[in-house]
Parts: sequence; C-alpha cells; structure tokens
Amino acid sequence: MAKPDELLALHDVAGELFELLRSWFDVPASVPLDLSAVDAAVRELGDPQMIAALAMRKLQALHLLATPGVRTTTDVVVTIIQDLQRALLQAPRMRLQVKAAAVDWDAELAGLDDLEPDDAPAEASGRDAELDRFRELHRRVNAAVVAVVEAGDGEIVILV
Repeated sequence: MAKPDELLALHDVAGELFELLRSWFDVPASVPLDLSAVDAAVRELGDPQMIAALAMRKLQALHLLATPGVRTTTDVVVTIIQDLQRALLQAPRMRLQVKAAAVDWDAELAGLDDLEPDDAPAEASGRDAELDRFRELHRRVNAAVVAVVEAGDGEIVILV
C-alpha cells in the first residue's frame, strides 16, 4: 500500500523537530548511553537533554520511515510515533525549566530596581513563534499516525 501523504510529509517534519530539540536542549552530536546495569538509566532518563536526545533518535527513525520508497509497516510507524509522544508532550515544559534554571534570578531581581516606569512594556509580548511551530509540527505527527491507522483499516499492512 502507498504511504499516506501525511506520513510522507513527516520526512521534513521530523527534520525540523530534530533541529528544534537540538537547539532547545543543546544536545551534542553524540550522546553516550550507560549500559553498565539495568538501573543505570534512572539518572539519565530524568535529564531533559537525554530525553531530547532519545526523542531525536526516534525522529531519525521516523525521518527514514517517511522517506518515499522505504518499506515499512503500519505497526512500526505507530510504535515509533507512540515512543516519541511523551517527549514531544514534555518538551515545551522542559524547555522552560531548562531556561529558568540557567537564569541568575538574584541579578534579574536586582535589575528591577534600575527600571524606569517607561521601560515596562505597555502590554504582554506576543506569542512564542518557535513554540507555535513546534506545536504545529507535533500536530502533523499526530495526524500522520491517524492517517496510517486509517490507511491500514486497523490492520498491519506494508507501506511503500
């Protein structure tokens, strides 16, 4: 069966999400995994950078599966996207936590004393364009998994 257009569109979506996660969490080009013991991952799996890195690995797989001509099956696509979901849901919140942890709050609060009344904005600033784009890309991932399930009519089928 031919891959749904929504799945093929994930080829570019996966690349864009990959780069957003890299920039948000400063993920290096290579990330080591601690396989010394079964519970060695406890510390790593709580680290936002490691969570982003593992999601980026899933995005690499999704990018491949969304490539025209690469054979896959509906269950593989659903599984990869399901594995990716938790990280995509958590990423915006983790991004804010990482940014907040990096701020010198004492210096920021001390700087408030130096502000003049005219320095304050008249109203709250606009939306976060990166976050809006991230949410749109995530929505497209969700639309693709629905299209894949519908294309297979709930059955496991080969997609090309």
